[in-house]
Amino acid sequence: MAETVDDLTVEWEEGGLVTVKELDKKVLSKGAWSTIIYKYQDYNNKLEDYGPNKFTIRRYQKRNGVYSQKSKFNISSEDQATQLIEALQGWLEEK
Repeated sequence: MAETVDDLTVEWEEGGLVTVKELDKKVLSKGAWSTIIYKYQDYNNKLEDYGPNKFTIRRYQKRNGVYSQKSKFNISSEDQATQLIEALQGWLEEK
């Protein structure tokens, strides 16, 4: 269990193999409720290599000194990430 935002990760290892490799993370908010966006890759057993970049936004709640994940949104491709950026940028420009 993670006690600090810096300890939170999406990296996952099974049988000595990193099956989800965290490439980067950006903390969007800290506190009792924290939000982090991660850049990661899944390991593809068939290809014996990591797949394309993916992104996920995770929301954590800190209770009794440890963080637990409460929600997540997966962005499954760079194309979907670009569409999300364009939508947000368009809304911000409407101000």
